[in-house]
Amino acid sequence: MLSPEEQLKLIKKGTIDIISEEELLEKLKEDRPLIVKAGFDPTAPDLHLGHTVLLQKMRTFQQLGHNVYFIIGDFTAMIGDPSGRDKTRPPLTKEQILKNAETYKEQVFKVLDPNKTIVVFNSEWLGDMSAEDLIKLTAKYTVARMLERDDFKKRFKENKPISIHEFIYPLLQAYDSVVLKADVELGGSDQRFNLLIGRDIQKEYGIEKPQVAILLPLLVGTDGIKKMSKSYGNYIGITEPPEEMFGKIMSIPDELMWEYWELLTDLTVEEIEKMKKDVEKGKLHPMDVKKELAMYIVERFHDKESAVKAKEEFERVHSKKQLPSDIEETVIEGEKIPLFELVYKVGFAPSKKEAKRLIKAGAVKIDGNKFTDPFFEVDLSEEFVLQVGKRKFIKVKPSK
Repeated sequence: MLSPEEQLKLIKKGTIDIISEEELLEKLKEDRPLIVKAGFDPTAPDLHLGHTVLLQKMRTFQQLGHNVYFIIGDFTAMIGDPSGRDKTRPPLTKEQILKNAETYKEQVFKVLDPNKTIVVFNSEWLGDMSAEDLIKLTAKYTVARMLERDDFKKRFKENKPISIHEFIYPLLQAYDSVVLKADVELGGSDQRFNLLIGRDIQKEYGIEKPQVAILLPLLVGTDGIKKMSKSYGNYIGITEPPEEMFGKIMSIPDELMWEYWELLTDLTVEEIEKMKKDVEKGKLHPMDVKKELAMYIVERFHDKESAVKAKEEFERVHSKKQLPSDIEETVIEGEKIPLFELVYKVGFAPSKKEAKRLIKAGAVKIDGNKFTDPFFEVDLSEEFVLQVGKRKFIKVKPSK
């Protein structure tokens, strides 16, 4: 068993802030399994690597022998977390939430140990609250305190509507901590306000030693600029095919891979620092280190054989400039078609405008030849391979 100080060192890896570190150390010195919680509202069916930053930290707590609660916010998802929002979230139906929740349960055990994870739905206690219970809860916090929150403050100042139920969301999240008697709550950097309310509300309900809030960074997406999000198109889904996952990881900027090593793997800070120094000294090539990262992540979410095959396929296509071994085929009717229409029609661009942009940027090739004119008339009488970017290929066959 590691000492409290050794545990703290492992827990601190990759964190932005611990409120407070002294309180956490005191809890670790109590020599008992801590109750660690993290909540996930099932607002979409699939998780991406950004979501797994919290899962990775939960995994660390599991390895240290603590009790990890994975809270599926099926009740709170019907409200929608206002964190970082400049407008009210559209509500989801109960059916949508439960369907998404089932996929979450399947996906999280790619990171967490199923034998050491307690999965709970917060509707188990929030759904049983009476009107009186809810009024008592809301009486424990003020509107003035709520308006200290940056996103609420900004919306209020800009005269944008804030619904009353959005004020209730962080209180319900805090009530989860009361019910579970949480020692630690994990959240992204945008969750600071919610986690601190959890500490306040626990005190209001008589918990003398409130939860420690551990804040983790929001993982930067494949573009190297914005946080990973489906809405930005810079995400790596944990259910994506191995080759797609491998290729996306290889596309991230070299500097960003160190953050991925730190936030998404079990490697220690010392091991990561050694790799980084070896790259700086020229002992290791950044490309090779990134391939190791891609192998690590693909193996975690698939298996070792899939990771090896994905690496071989990547090297075959990108290093040796060969075509993928398994290219999807399609038939397009007609004799000729403008290139931008073709790119859009085969699903390689979400809109015709984006198709034109990709072509002008030099991201589109036919049989290995680059075309930059969106209106180029493509001859459909002969078979050819259309390529967009580094990973999208399709064989277009004539209709006759």
